[in-house]
Amino acid sequence: MRGPTLIRVPLGSDARFDAALHCLQPFRASPGLLPSGWRAIAIAMTWVLAPMAVAQPLPAANDDTPAQLAALRAEAAAYEYGEGVPKDTLLAYELYCRAAKKGDAEAQYDIGWMYLNGRGIGRDDALAARFFEMAAAQGHAQSRALLAHAGTPAAELPECMRDPPPPPPPPPTVDALDDGSSFVPANADQARVAAMVRKIAPEFDVSPLLALAVIRAESNFDPHARSAKNAQGLMQLIPETAQRFKVSKPFDIAQNLRGGLAYLRWLLAYFEGNVRLVAAAYNAGERTVDRYRGVPPYPETRDYVRRVMEVFGKPTHPYDAAVTDPSPQAAQWDTAKKR
Repeated sequence: MRGPTLIRVPLGSDARFDAALHCLQPFRASPGLLPSGWRAIAIAMTWVLAPMAVAQPLPAANDDTPAQLAALRAEAAAYEYGEGVPKDTLLAYELYCRAAKKGDAEAQYDIGWMYLNGRGIGRDDALAARFFEMAAAQGHAQSRALLAHAGTPAAELPECMRDPPPPPPPPPTVDALDDGSSFVPANADQARVAAMVRKIAPEFDVSPLLALAVIRAESNFDPHARSAKNAQGLMQLIPETAQRFKVSKPFDIAQNLRGGLAYLRWLLAYFEGNVRLVAAAYNAGERTVDRYRGVPPYPETRDYVRRVMEVFGKPTHPYDAAVTDPSPQAAQWDTAKKR
């Protein structure tokens, strides 16, 4: 925020100062043509009123009382012509625009002049006409006179007159890890497994609820389960997967859970958090999912995915991209999500 800016406004004489500026408006287009007597008066006013000047901070953007708007215009005029401050037409434009946006007809007229004459901004007759039109609608006589010669008003106002766009929505995020408390065990054995899962799963950044959904679909909580393909234990690790994730005792509940959770963490990174693809890969293998570019057409796998999704209930899951590179078929996942 800029510090206090000296605005030459005689105490108790805001209206007279504003009127003095108004009297000089006919010469805004060509200040060099201002008669020497008027220039002398303007200079004299500056020196005479200087001892009575009041240091005021730049009005806040939401200040819109008549006195505040007049002060804003006065500072804009000072910057436009370099009167007592370094000349800065862009800052003048910004200040005029703040007052114009609040509905100040004089400031709207000032900006119209700047556009009409290309004073520090690109000349634009259509925008000049638009600002004159706005001021004329409030009874501003000079704007009404110029509007008749300024052409067709622009359809859109410049950016400084528009409300700021709403902030962009936050990037899509997935829910935080579910602690699995929504899972209702059917018996004491399931309750013990669920307690272990809730304790261990966060170590692998895997939702306990997702792990429980996979366990239910894989073994229905039987730690001694063995499939026809020799998948073993609670999370039905085949020997290759057990070796891959360093599980030496697949029927040991804790080891099996850690191996299955490590595999889920890897699949989540590989399929970038797409739970349907992760479930399909846990059942049929990631290479099969890659080959079909989505959930394979096998009835067993599709039913498996359905059962996992019924328990977990969310299409996405947080993942750690540092675990592995994504599937080379990643470009197809948007299509897969819609299947």
